[in-house]
Amino acid sequence: MRSHPIADSSPPYVLGTMALTGYYGTISEEQAAATIERYLDVGGRYIDTADLYANGGNETLVGRCLQGRRQGVVLATKFGYTFGERADQRGLDARPERVQPACEASLRRLGVEQIDIYYLHRVDPNVPLEDTWGAMSRLVEQGKVRALGLCEVGPHSYRKAAAIHPVAVVQSEYSLWSRDPEEDMLDLLRAAGSWFFGYASLGRGFLSGTVRRPEDFPPEDQRRDMPRFQGENFQRNIELVDALQQLAADLGVSAAQLALAWCRRDGLASPIAGATLPAHVDDAQQAVALDIPREAWARLDAVFPMGAAAGDRYNASAMQRLQTGR
Repeated sequence: MRSHPIADSSPPYVLGTMALTGYYGTISEEQAAATIERYLDVGGRYIDTADLYANGGNETLVGRCLQGRRQGVVLATKFGYTFGERADQRGLDARPERVQPACEASLRRLGVEQIDIYYLHRVDPNVPLEDTWGAMSRLVEQGKVRALGLCEVGPHSYRKAAAIHPVAVVQSEYSLWSRDPEEDMLDLLRAAGSWFFGYASLGRGFLSGTVRRPEDFPPEDQRRDMPRFQGENFQRNIELVDALQQLAADLGVSAAQLALAWCRRDGLASPIAGATLPAHVDDAQQAVALDIPREAWARLDAVFPMGAAAGDRYNASAMQRLQTGR
């Protein structure tokens, strides 16, 4: 097993910032900044953003919050999408000639000289992965980037990239109701010495139990376009949340804390915990420190077997962009 280019061990959790710039509804810039600052205040050191989020606005927000606080923070961002105000205006473009200008634009927005982890946000089916990854590896040689990561890939794509340059991190959706990485990726990554970060670790907030009706989503909330939050799927998935809440109550913790702790069990994954309030940061801090009895994991596995959630996690066009399993 090779040494990891970032640190000897993966973080307890990563702060995901996507929701801070409107993905699930509008929040104030003051609230967003306070959330990031709270994470830094309690000793958090891993922050995840992307150039796609708010068409670069999320990176700008993160950069402002890091002014004077950059030291010791592992900063990750991503490229590979074209910008657009609506989802149907965004496409994949990971041509190698885009790599350098995309990275330099992110560096400017973030106000930093180096990005710690630079991800390919999605594999572009129109561009050989080897070409994109080779161009990204040159960023490491230039000192603009410390390490490289991939999002939503399976073993085949991982091995193609790793043959050219080490893959420091793979990031995929991973939660009680999105367990696909357990099939063929987690063991592979552990053997290779790569980290795994699981985003949407609370099922895009659904596993917290705070959403009870589709109408609870704001009109601009992009979850409205996701099959798991629609019609009969929504009602079937509420039953899973109810069972999770009962298990959490039996343990004296919240559903969100139990769901987040489950992702971290036995060091399998570092969850990417999205937050929109400083209180969410405090909740995540408590969750990753919980000592949950092993029998609780067996009870959760019985409620949330592989494929338990009803409905796909993205709409049809977004599902086609996933390379998981390939």
